[in-house]
Amino acid sequence: MNVPRVAVTLIAGLSAGLIAYSAFYVRGDTGGVMQYLRERGDMRDLAASGAGAAQVEAARRNLAALGAQIADPDFALRMLPAALLVGLLVAGLVWWAFGSRAGRAGRGDVQERMVLRLAYRKGGRFTVEDLQTASPLSEEQARTVTRRMLEAGRLAREGDTFRLVR
Repeated sequence: MNVPRVAVTLIAGLSAGLIAYSAFYVRGDTGGVMQYLRERGDMRDLAASGAGAAQVEAARRNLAALGAQIADPDFALRMLPAALLVGLLVAGLVWWAFGSRAGRAGRGDVQERMVLRLAYRKGGRFTVEDLQTASPLSEEQARTVTRRMLEAGRLAREGDTFRLVR
């Protein structure tokens, strides 16, 4: 099992579900949430400034009324299946995105791609000298990469000529 893939999927799905739930909780009123936060800060400043208990209590009641006006926990509870569905969809998309990336075949290194490009241009057959003249590879690099590709079964040798195995 791919632990990073599972971890990122869980984090993304749970985060999306929680964000959807919180949006349902305030009925999408982010401006109201910001107003509530400003009012709460003003109330804390009022309490810290040494205002009278009656004034602080009035500010607290005003804040509670504003919170009740903005939040709707009953609606959020009714919309919990929708929030979970959003989280599940996001988790599925993340799982698919990681899987499609991990499922692709490796591209090989740069030197092997140079050899393959030359082989395709030459009709599947080339020599080390062709590789040296058509690419920036030195003789040693060309021999190393062709040996590696021969061992992997991607090339076949016919005398001094290499043939691309398809």
